Amino acid sequence: MLTMIGAVAAFERELMKERIAGGIESAKGKGTKFGRPNKVKSLTKEVAKLQAQGLNKSQIAQSLGISLSTVYRSTKR
Repeated sequence: MLTMIGAVAAFERELMKERIAGGIESAKGKGTKFGRPNKVKSLTKEVAKLQAQGLNKSQIAQSLGISLSTVYRSTKR
C-alpha cells in the first residue's frame, strides 16, 4: 500500500514539473522578465553625472544610497 502511495506521489510531482515548465515557457514567450532587476544598469547615468560634477566614488555611493562596489561596477560600463 505504501509503495502505491509513493508511486502516485511521484507521478503527481512529475505532472507538476511539466505544468510549471509549460507556464514558464508561456511567460517567456509573452516577454516576461525573470530574476532580480539589475541595479547597475539603472544607475549608470546618474553615477556618470555625479562623477562629471567632481564627486569621488565614496561620495557618489553615499548620495545615491548604494554600495561602493556598485559604483565601481557602474563606472566599468
